[in-house]
Amino acid sequence: MDQEQNNPAKSLALESNQASSRFKQLWKDIRESIAGSQRDFTEGSIGRAILLLSIPMVLELMMESVFAVVDIFFVSKLGPGAVATVGLTESMLTIVYAIGIGLSMAATAMVARRTGEKDKEGASVAAVQAIWVGFVVSLPIMGLGIFFAPNLLQLMGASEEIVSSGYVYTAIMLGTNVVIILIFIINAIFRGVGDAAVAMRVLWLANGINIVLDPCLILGLGPFPELGIKGAAIATSIGRGTGVILQLYTLQRKSGRIHIARNHMRLHIAVMKRLLRLSLGGIGQFIIATSSWVGMVRIMAVFGSEALAGYTIAIRIIIFSILPSWGMSNAAATLVGQNLGAKKPDRAEKSVWISAIINMIFLAGVGVIFITFSEFLVRIFTSEPEVVSIGAKCLRVISYGYVFYAYGMIMIQAFNGAGDTATPTKINFFCFWLFEIPLAYALALQLGFDELGVYVAIVLAESLLGVVGVILFRRGKWKERVV
Repeated sequence: MDQEQNNPAKSLALESNQASSRFKQLWKDIRESIAGSQRDFTEGSIGRAILLLSIPMVLELMMESVFAVVDIFFVSKLGPGAVATVGLTESMLTIVYAIGIGLSMAATAMVARRTGEKDKEGASVAAVQAIWVGFVVSLPIMGLGIFFAPNLLQLMGASEEIVSSGYVYTAIMLGTNVVIILIFIINAIFRGVGDAAVAMRVLWLANGINIVLDPCLILGLGPFPELGIKGAAIATSIGRGTGVILQLYTLQRKSGRIHIARNHMRLHIAVMKRLLRLSLGGIGQFIIATSSWVGMVRIMAVFGSEALAGYTIAIRIIIFSILPSWGMSNAAATLVGQNLGAKKPDRAEKSVWISAIINMIFLAGVGVIFITFSEFLVRIFTSEPEVVSIGAKCLRVISYGYVFYAYGMIMIQAFNGAGDTATPTKINFFCFWLFEIPLAYALALQLGFDELGVYVAIVLAESLLGVVGVILFRRGKWKERVV
C-alpha cells in the first residue's frame, strides 16, 4: 500500500484505467439504451435504469422540437396567411393534444403497473383498451374537421381570405387527428413497459418523413406537386400515420416487451373506465398549463411586440434546455409504476429522489450557463437590441428557479406514474391559475414592474410547484393508489 502511495505513476495509471472502465460502461449503457434494453427495471441499479430509460426519451423529444421548427420554417415561405392558418389550427388541436396526453398518462400508469406485477396479459389488455378509447374519441373530432373546417376557422376569428385558402389544411389536420392521439397513446404504452427505444424510433421515423415531405409537398420540389399549405398537412399526416403503422406492427411482434394478440382485442369496460378516470387528470393538467401560458402571453402583449418577441425567444430556449429533464421525468414515471406493481414502494420512492437529484444537478448547470451567457443565446435568434435585452433578462431571471423546477417536474410525473393524476392537476390549478396569473398581473400591471413582474411570477409559481410537490410526495399517499 505504501509502495503504491509512493509511486505516483502507478496511481495515475490506476486512476486512468478506472476512468476508462467507467467510460466504456457508460458507452455500453448508451448503446443498450438506444438499441432497446431488455432489463427488468424493478431490479438492479436505479441510476442505470434512469439512464437507460431517459436517453431515448430525450432523443424522442428533441426530434419533436426539430420538427416544429422545420415545419413552421417551410410554411412561413407561403406568407403570413399560411402561418396564421397553422396557428389557428394548432389552437384547435390543443384539445386533441390534451386528450392524447391525458390518455397517454393513464396508459403509462396502467401498463407500467401491470408490467411490474409481471402480468403481461394485463398489460396487453390495458394497452388495447387505451387504443380503443383513443380511436373512439377521435371520431367526433374527425367529423367536425371534415365537415365544418371553414366554420371552425371563422369561429376562431380568421379572415375570409384565411378561411378560403386554409380550410383544407384545417380539415386534414382535424380529420386525421386519430394518428395524433394514437401516436401519443401507443408510445406511452411502450414507455410503460420500459421500451422507450421503440417510442424514440417511432417519432424519429414519423417526424423524419414529415421533415422530408414538407418542402417537397409545400413547394413542389422535383416530381412532387406544389400543394402549398395543404401539402404541410398531408406531409404531417403521412409521417404520423407511418409512425402509427410501425407502432402497431411492433405491438403484434412476439419478441417485444409487450405483445398484442387477437384474443386481447375485445372490449373490457371496467379497464376502459379506469383509463378514462385516470386520463381526466392528465387532460386537466395539460389544459391548465396551456391556458396559463396563454394568460402570461396576454399580459406580456401589453408591453408591445418587442417585449413579446423577447419573451417568446427566451421561453423557446428554456423549453429546449429542459428536454433532458422531461426525459428523466418520464423515466421516473415508468420506474414508479413498475416498482409499485412489483410491490416495491421503497424502490419506487428512491427512484424518484435519485431522479430529482440528477435533474437538479443538470438544471443547476444549465441555469448557470443561461445567467452567464443570456445575451449571447438570445442573439442567436435576433439582433434587435430591445428584443435581445428583454429576452436576456427573461432568461436570467427564470434561470434562478431552475433548482426548484428540477424537483417539480420529477414530482409531478412521479404522481402520474403512480396513477395519481388528480394531485398534479390540483397542484397545477393552484400554482398556475390561482397564484401565477394573478401575481403576474399584479406585479406587471398594477405595481409597475412591467415585464420583470411576469418573470418573477413565473419563478415563484414554478418554485412553489416544486415545494408543494415535494411536500405531498413525502406524505406517501401515492403509494396506496390502485390502478
